[in-house]
Amino acid sequence: MSRHIAEVVVAGHICLDIIPTIDEKRIGMEGILVPGKLMSIGPAVLSTGGAVPNTGLALHRLGSRVKLMGKVGKDPFGETILSLLRQQQDVLAEGMIVAEGETSSYSIVISPPQTDRAFLHATGANDTYSAADLQTDRLEGSKLFHFGYPPLMCRMYEQGGRELTSLFQKVKALGLTVSLDMAKPDPESEAGRADWRAILASALPYVDVFMPSFEEVLFMLNRERFHQLSQEAASDDLLPLANGTLLSELSGQLLDMGAAIVALKLGEHGLYVRTTSDPDRLSAMGACAPADGLSAGWLGCELLTSCYEVEVRGTTGAGDCTIAGFLYGLLRGMPLEEAVHAAVGVGACNVEQADAVSGIPPWADVQSRMNRGWAKREQKLDLADWVLNERQVWVGPHHHLRKTGRDAG
Repeated sequence: MSRHIAEVVVAGHICLDIIPTIDEKRIGMEGILVPGKLMSIGPAVLSTGGAVPNTGLALHRLGSRVKLMGKVGKDPFGETILSLLRQQQDVLAEGMIVAEGETSSYSIVISPPQTDRAFLHATGANDTYSAADLQTDRLEGSKLFHFGYPPLMCRMYEQGGRELTSLFQKVKALGLTVSLDMAKPDPESEAGRADWRAILASALPYVDVFMPSFEEVLFMLNRERFHQLSQEAASDDLLPLANGTLLSELSGQLLDMGAAIVALKLGEHGLYVRTTSDPDRLSAMGACAPADGLSAGWLGCELLTSCYEVEVRGTTGAGDCTIAGFLYGLLRGMPLEEAVHAAVGVGACNVEQADAVSGIPPWADVQSRMNRGWAKREQKLDLADWVLNERQVWVGPHHHLRKTGRDAG
């Protein structure tokens, strides 16, 4: 088998997404999941799902050289996953493990128009993925290692996350930059009952870029506050209750645990990023460390940007593609502000299609669209406490709020 040399390796959770087409007239979950009622729906879209294909294929479509590393069972769903990867490019399936006697992971994605999606998910072979499954010889020549969804991978969170930390230690020893994405587990599950604060404290010293969602990290770091906001929220969506103080508090804890860059995904409200004020930590990021972190805005910065205006057809993979845009900017040596715009630009392209990655064009097309004055949505989060006595920065149509230097430290 040929050895594909990639600049970025994406590993972790992979599954088959089964996405029923839902009539636009039926908006909202309450019109779909009705006990005892037969609902007429359209054809199902079959696509790969999970962090490995969502972030990996988005980076591939943007123009990066990518290698995917995940685990599937030797079964029809596994064969479908591998076939879908090979349709993008044959070499993308080379790093996949096919486990005899195990079942492949799958999700049934309920994604009505104008409504956030819901998942019925089976973790499958992801649960047995361990540090021993990582073939370090296949990381040769790579600059960036991205890992996704450890809360949906049993071996990654059991025993205090020992396997997760071991995995990152192996990668960092090779000089790569490490990034990590999460998923929010069912609070009543074994994963939901895990001590995620302790797991993150162990793993984050080996993680350079940590990119969870706001709700995920709130659940993991402050369970009491998470439940409090859940009771206050008008729905299951906690994002409207996020504010500048809480974002700064959570990101500060994560930086103290060892991460160099923290990016909190805010769904339709955009992306929040905070970076270390320690130049030594920034330079220790490995192969993708910013060449001049201070002049490029990567040192001691706290920044938030809203999303670009688009017509939303589906939100499957939106966070993964936002991560892909940010990592693409890091790989290409962009200043921080440009990488943040790239993140929400790629995320916006994603939601224009129902599946996870078909809406992602080559990077030149995303860049051209932004340069032509692509409008951003109005920011609706309560940020008065965060921007008080700070300056607002406008970069053409790319509205974002920013704090830098000592104030962000």
